[in-house]
Amino acid sequence: MSRKEVLVVEDERDIADLLALHLKDFDCDVTVASDGHEAMRLGLARDWDLVILDLRLPGPDGLTICRALRRESRYVPILMLTAKSTELDRVVGLETGADDYLAKPFGIPELQARVKALLRRVEALAGEAAADRPDEKLIRDGLTIEVERRQVWVDGREVQLTAREFDLLLFFARHPGRVFNRGQLLDQVWGYNHDGYQHTVNSHINRLRAKVEQDPAQPRFILTVWGIGYKFAESRNLT
Repeated sequence: MSRKEVLVVEDERDIADLLALHLKDFDCDVTVASDGHEAMRLGLARDWDLVILDLRLPGPDGLTICRALRRESRYVPILMLTAKSTELDRVVGLETGADDYLAKPFGIPELQARVKALLRRVEALAGEAAADRPDEKLIRDGLTIEVERRQVWVDGREVQLTAREFDLLLFFARHPGRVFNRGQLLDQVWGYNHDGYQHTVNSHINRLRAKVEQDPAQPRFILTVWGIGYKFAESRNLT
């Protein structure tokens, strides 16, 4: 893995130093921004391989910065930090476009697992671009997924998904009929399976169904297999 350029946005110096110390284990060059204004300037000034972004900052907050980064054409993985572990903070951060979240205080093994998973995504995206593959398009009963453009339509209407929701939908659509439990989905889509975070799968599937299903209570795409997990409906129309 080549060296990665990481932007850490954190106003608490001790936490910023801790993050920088452990990011060196992944051959990362780390730049630290200590407030929202500096983070906005640095975040938009160049391409980053990963942004670790505190939610509460002096100046523009993490949500504002996250939205600004997501308006850029180049995709960058974003790990959002929050001092709170409430469902509301997690949902707002993910809906704004963060790929993952980490609640303070956090353990080093958990931090390392999240960072490793997001850096693997960087490598995977770079590999796909280098392969120069033709555009991949998945079509199923009114659902269209354009992989390279990371766009989704349902019955001709474009649906706005977060980065993680898109990855989850794409993973399901590429494996129609196969049943996955929550731990397997964490491994395959998130890149880690950390104890206590399987509820993350449930919340993402609920939000994804609300966006792509005509009736989320009676889904036609992402089906629940009671007592086991979830699967994507089989169809001969999937191409």
